[in-house]
Amino acid sequence: MSEADSTPPPHRRAWALRKEAVKPKPITAAQESWVKLDAPAAGELLPLLVHPALRAVDLTAWMVASWSFLEQELCRHGGIMFRGFDLKSEADFETLVHSLPVELSGYTEGATPRTKLGEKVYTSTEFPAEHAIALHNELSYVTTWPMKIWFFCQTPPSVGGETPIADMRRVYDRIDPAIRSRFIEKGWMLVRNFRPGLGPSWQSSYLASDSVAAEAYFRLHEIAFEWIGPDHLRTRQVRPAVARHPLTSEMVWFNHVAFWHVSSLAPEVREALLQSGGEENLPYNTYYGDGSVIEDEVVEALRDAYDQETRTLPWEKGDLLMLDNMLVAHGRRPFQGPRRILAAMGQPCSERGL
Repeated sequence: MSEADSTPPPHRRAWALRKEAVKPKPITAAQESWVKLDAPAAGELLPLLVHPALRAVDLTAWMVASWSFLEQELCRHGGIMFRGFDLKSEADFETLVHSLPVELSGYTEGATPRTKLGEKVYTSTEFPAEHAIALHNELSYVTTWPMKIWFFCQTPPSVGGETPIADMRRVYDRIDPAIRSRFIEKGWMLVRNFRPGLGPSWQSSYLASDSVAAEAYFRLHEIAFEWIGPDHLRTRQVRPAVARHPLTSEMVWFNHVAFWHVSSLAPEVREALLQSGGEENLPYNTYYGDGSVIEDEVVEALRDAYDQETRTLPWEKGDLLMLDNMLVAHGRRPFQGPRRILAAMGQPCSERGL
């Protein structure tokens, strides 16, 4: 694929075309009367808001009956927020996601702490409340990733704690074509070091009981590995940095390059980690696919592209946010007070369509 093939037309014309690219199928009159659809502001696509139009609408039943319509709206908008429905509990959320015509996914190669609650239902990342979590597409570094992800707000925080989102089609458009070309040519590399006291263990990340099972997983999923010592495993995996969405054929920026680059660490954390073990022993770091260093200024430009496309809605109790995981990245704002957001992932995909 050449850069000329992947470069979209000028920004405004491109998005006018994109709005027409995915024509939603009409839902039946009965289904339509159950809900109200609130489109984003003019010039925006993200997110579509869905509210109940009648009392006691069964959201699970409506979503199942309207699935084809919802899938096409998701391709168009990238994210749908369901607000004001009668979702209250973990059991409600688990029933909903297991009722949808989608194969749910586990959390193999996980890199952040979360608690498994039910069958493929988890807490959102359990990270100290005072810290933000940068925007990312879930498991973009894995050979098979979830196409869809759901977040359910059981307890909204008193302050902050929003889940910011960004359309990765627009992020792709904003990145300097010269930077895009470099990543299209080289791809990107993720290097992980598993050592006691630094992040999850390799056993929990790869769901492996021993080194034999872990190595079998690595060979199957194109991960280079090196046992540095009895308690130190280093892995390397090279992935494409961009992808063509398998349903819309649109180009998206789809990677964890900025998320895990050493320059994205807080300065004091970065300094402490580098002093304790050097760059080669960082828990995570990213490189160009040939192993060369990604310049700090390049990562700063990537972060700026994310920032310019970030949209944020405060959480309300009972909210359900459904995202296309390739079209939309998500993160987390710092917060105060209790916060309980549950998550599920589904529709495994391994077609980057390059």
